[in-house]
Amino acid sequence: MRRLAILLAMAMAAPALADSAMPPAELAYSQLPDPAQEARATALMKTLRCLVCQGQSIADSDAEMAGDMRALVRSRIAAGETPDQVRGWLIERYGNWVSYDPPLDRLTWPLWVLPAVLIAAGAWLARGRFRKRKR
Repeated sequence: MRRLAILLAMAMAAPALADSAMPPAELAYSQLPDPAQEARATALMKTLRCLVCQGQSIADSDAEMAGDMRALVRSRIAAGETPDQVRGWLIERYGNWVSYDPPLDRLTWPLWVLPAVLIAAGAWLARGRFRKRKR
């Protein structure tokens, strides 16, 4: 019975222990002093996917990892890197999944071709459906 109580207490405490007790990264919630650099960083952050949430950009996510990624983007932009260099580094580190705009390559070509194929098939079906029937 005692073991069951311990296991139950651990299971109930698990969600509370999910986030770390460390403070957020320095640039996670603060902007860069240079407005031009902040604008470039913000534009880039809106195009990068949160690896925890997966449905939000790192600019919109409150996940701890998204905060770390925002701080990383801001610090690299402040150090003089271009948004394309930062994006390339993140893609190299996390893969194409981190970008909302994956490049066209052998793994992602269906993402680019399939919408055109589906539109063409729908137009072909609609053409046959709306054609006047001969009596």
